[in-house]
Amino acid sequence: MLINVSEVLSNNNKVLNIQATLDSNIFSSKLGDFSIIKKAPVDLMISNMGKKKLSIKGEANLVLEIPCGRCLEHVETEFQFIMDKIIDLELTDLEQVDEMDEFNYIVENHLDVDKLIYNEILVQWPITVLCSNDCKGICNRCGANRNISTCDCDTTVVDPRMAAISDIFSKFKEV
Repeated sequence: MLINVSEVLSNNNKVLNIQATLDSNIFSSKLGDFSIIKKAPVDLMISNMGKKKLSIKGEANLVLEIPCGRCLEHVETEFQFIMDKIIDLELTDLEQVDEMDEFNYIVENHLDVDKLIYNEILVQWPITVLCSNDCKGICNRCGANRNISTCDCDTTVVDPRMAAISDIFSKFKEV
């Protein structure tokens, strides 16, 4: 959803309170595509601070479906955002990079709410997602989910330093 902020920019101390909806139902990144299961309207307060500076404050809640890091089952992961940003529109692109204050969600007097939330999701993305702390994962040989069923695969872990010796013993067993 795009919000026109030109009226806020044209009047000092002007405040715009708005509830915006997210247009996207999928979060796409280099990690893959993730379904957005639940999304509440984004509450935003946009105010003019003078000298082409905007203050954006807001709250948002959404739930994404992310695969478990061990068994790959989908896990509902909740994201809660409390945003408080000050944007200086007089900065050039180079100055934004220098100050590490790049804001790709403001395009010509419009605030792109989807890009704003996209950036917030990236910042809060969890390192690992597990369906449970005692998740057994998948079998590295047959791919069976060990939380659901067991498999008859050999789970013996061979020390790589002893692999050559175990090869010798396995040859003697064959004889």
